[in-house]
Amino acid sequence: MNVEKAREYCLSKKGVTECFPFDDVSLVMKVMDKMFALIDLEGTDSISLKCDPEYAIELRERYSAINGAYHFNKKYWNSVCFDQDADDRLIEHLIDHSYEEVLKKFTKKLRAEYDALP
Repeated sequence: MNVEKAREYCLSKKGVTECFPFDDVSLVMKVMDKMFALIDLEGTDSISLKCDPEYAIELRERYSAINGAYHFNKKYWNSVCFDQDADDRLIEHLIDHSYEEVLKKFTKKLRAEYDALP
């Protein structure tokens, strides 16, 4: 996987938008204005993704490509390097997992708005 493929995969999901709220090299992916991914466009060639805390630890122990995300709460966020031992299928799965983790936290009102999207 690479930055562009990760970006396209994120944008293919329902209700996703992209923005640069922090700087001009940190592309943030949001679902209904809630961040689920940050893609580093310069430097580390990685994506930061939300993750269930227990699963996050398991992933870090198993893959050298996965570490606690820099500048994020490492209990809930992993950084996944594109050029190491995480293949495309795993990265897509982790993007899906991050997206679902954010959906789980929606209020009833936000979930209703999300469900009403085409």
